[in-house]
Amino acid sequence: MKWSQALAEYQHYLKIERGLSSNSIVNYSYDIKKLVKYLNQNEINATPVEIGNDTIKGFIYNVSKKINSRSQARLISGLRNFFDYLIFEGYRTNNPLDLIESPKIGRKLPDTLSVKDIDLLIDAIDLDYTFRKINLGHRNKAIIETLYSCGLRVSELTDLKISDLFFDEGFIKVTGKGDKQRFVPIGTTTQKYIDTWLSIRNKIEPNPDSRDIVFLNFKGGKLTRAMIFTIIKNLVEISGLKKSISPHTFRHSFATHLLENGADLRAIQMMLGHESITTTEIYMHVDRSHLSNVLEKYHPRK
Repeated sequence: MKWSQALAEYQHYLKIERGLSSNSIVNYSYDIKKLVKYLNQNEINATPVEIGNDTIKGFIYNVSKKINSRSQARLISGLRNFFDYLIFEGYRTNNPLDLIESPKIGRKLPDTLSVKDIDLLIDAIDLDYTFRKINLGHRNKAIIETLYSCGLRVSELTDLKISDLFFDEGFIKVTGKGDKQRFVPIGTTTQKYIDTWLSIRNKIEPNPDSRDIVFLNFKGGKLTRAMIFTIIKNLVEISGLKKSISPHTFRHSFATHLLENGADLRAIQMMLGHESITTTEIYMHVDRSHLSNVLEKYHPRK
C-alpha cells in the first residue's frame, strides 16, 4: 500500500464516517504528509503498513526540535489516529505509536478581553469608512458585534447566511465543526447592526456562490478568514490596546463574560457548539470566583 492510497482512504473515512470539516481533514492530512516528506528526505523506504516504531521515533525527534510541546502532542495524536484507522481496516495489526508518549503539557487558558476592552475596539471602528462607494465601516461593526455577542468561530462567521438569520425568533443558525448545526441566541442590538449592514449590502452585486452570505467584500465575494484577522488587527492598532487579539479572543470573552454573570456551563457549551462539556470547563479556570458564587448562592450551609 502506497502512502498516497492510504492518505486518500483516510481522508474519505474522515469525511464520510467521522463527518469532519474540510479544515479538520486538511489538518489531519498535514501530519501524515510531514511524515512522508521526512521519509523521502532521509531515503527511508517504508510503507504505511511496514513503518515501525524506531522510524516514527526518529521522525518525532527530528520534528520536536522545531515545534513546541503542544504541537508535538497534537502531531503524535494525529498520527496515532491514522494508524488506528489502518488497524481498523485490517492493513496493520499494531500501532507504531503505542509506545510513544505525548509530552506533558499544561492546559492553556484562553486570552480574554474585558468589556471595557471590547467597547474600546468597537469605538475605534470608523463608521464612515467607505471603499469603492461601499460603506464597510458598518459591516466591520456588525462583524465584531456578532463575534462577541454570539461567540462564533471565525469560519462560522464567514459562512453565516442570510437564510440562517431568524431575528423574529431571536436566533441564528450556525454551522460549526463537522457541519454540525446549532441555534445561537442573538440580541436585538446585534440584530440592528446586522440589519444596517444588510441594507448597505443590497448595493453590492454578490458573486453567484455568495448570494446568501451575510458578510461580503466590496467585490461581492465571501470574506476570508485572513480578512477578519486583518480587520481586527487594524482595530487593535487604532484603539491602542497592547494585547494579542484574534477572532477567537471574542469567542473566549463571550464565554467568560457569560460565566462571570452567572450563566449555566451547560448553556454555554450549547451556544459554543462544544461536543464535550470538558472543553467548556476550561472557562471555570479563567473565572474561579464563579465557583465561590455558586457555593454562596446554592449550598445550604454557606
